[in-house]
Amino acid sequence: MISKTTATLQFARASGLLLIALVTLFANAASAAPISVLNGTQFTTTTGTPIQAHGGGVIKVGPYYYWFGENRNPNSTFFAVSCYRSTDLKNWEFRNNVLTANSSAELNPANIERPKVVFNSNTGRYVMWMHWENGVNYGEARAAVASSATVDGNYTYHGSFRPLVNTGVVDHGKPGYMSRDCTLFVDSDGIGYFISAANENADLHVYRLTFDYLAIDNLVVKLWVGQKREAPAMFKRNGFYFLLTSGATGWSPNQQKYAFSTSIGSGWSSLTNVGDNVCYYSQTAYVLPIQGNSTTSFLYLGDRWAGAWGGRVNDSTYVWLPLTFPTNTSLSMSWRNVATIDTATGALGGSNYVFKLRNANSGLVADVPGFSTADGARIMQYADNGGANQKWRLQYDGAGYFKIVNVNSNKVMDVTSGSTADGAEIIQYTDNGGANQRWLPIDRGGGRYEIRSKLSGKTLDVEGASLNSGANLIQMTASGGTSQRWALDPTN
Repeated sequence: MISKTTATLQFARASGLLLIALVTLFANAASAAPISVLNGTQFTTTTGTPIQAHGGGVIKVGPYYYWFGENRNPNSTFFAVSCYRSTDLKNWEFRNNVLTANSSAELNPANIERPKVVFNSNTGRYVMWMHWENGVNYGEARAAVASSATVDGNYTYHGSFRPLVNTGVVDHGKPGYMSRDCTLFVDSDGIGYFISAANENADLHVYRLTFDYLAIDNLVVKLWVGQKREAPAMFKRNGFYFLLTSGATGWSPNQQKYAFSTSIGSGWSSLTNVGDNVCYYSQTAYVLPIQGNSTTSFLYLGDRWAGAWGGRVNDSTYVWLPLTFPTNTSLSMSWRNVATIDTATGALGGSNYVFKLRNANSGLVADVPGFSTADGARIMQYADNGGANQKWRLQYDGAGYFKIVNVNSNKVMDVTSGSTADGAEIIQYTDNGGANQRWLPIDRGGGRYEIRSKLSGKTLDVEGASLNSGANLIQMTASGGTSQRWALDPTN
């Protein structure tokens, strides 16, 4: 028979071991390794499913980053606000469709855009604000609110309205201010703000929220009246508020601009350009602070909208770029094919790297034999020898796809004769703008990509799934086989 004292000691020891295990598990989750994301692609979950979180935002809870965004029906109406989580901003797990068309009669049909979620410490609830339209036209221009007791639970829909609807304000013939593109910001004092485009997107308004974040308290300031700024993202760094916005040109990208102030309600600077004149073919969705054990960095989260090339919203891709700060009141953003993120330290980086296209099945790399610079030269797989004929660059084509350019010849990867047939050979050719020369890398997890042809929709493969040097590269219908998976290994 075990004594009471012995049993107590055994329980304490077991409890201590359990506590150590839980602490270790939590620490491991929080200490994610550095990762890289390939910009201009459709990010996927760890199961390879495309992430539908467009126009969205991210909130950190414990060791996890939760990403919320738009998930639409094929006709572009509202399907869900989908939620994903990750510790490293690369390996995403689908959690829940936290708000759906079935959450309220007002959401079926509807258009829901730019959902953002923040935590309210006064009520202990997570609060979502978004842009609501009726699913038929864009004449309503309302804000909508939902909330939940858990970050990735089912959100209760509280309805839609125009800000300050009961104050006598009239905006384009209807009570209250119009509200379209929007974002949320919670200051260090816990006060919440809602920022949205009004007056047919001509003006940008900053509103203070009520203590529970479920309603508008008052209009704080109107910014850049008549200048047509939308897609707002607000953040705070070293005592300065920044507001990053885009112009209003529909789906087409344009020049992003930023302003700064030491006060949300006054003193905003003039607008300053950031990035190139189309913001690297993207539009602001959110700016995410990444607080690590060495530094706090800020990551631009942008959408490359498929509407710009006639595609569906759910075919849109993502552009994530580090923001840098030459001074406390200036920011800059440069293009990186690959953004690197270390959530443990907070460090951000990236490169426009040259890569080797390594087959997951054979371990061999895509090669133009004999260092040929001729049009029509076949592309094969060979053992890695470090030659320039085995090195490639990605160049965005401005319409949702990439050219894959050989470093030695400066010619592009091409499907011979514009074929759409299985087994068609892959060659190099002078860029002629053809869809058979355009490709889309699709992340399939584990650092491996499917390389899909714009023309045929088929994938880059090795003939016969061969393991041998000299085997031809071809296109084939996607099968999920390892011969259709490629690593983009960086090289000099």
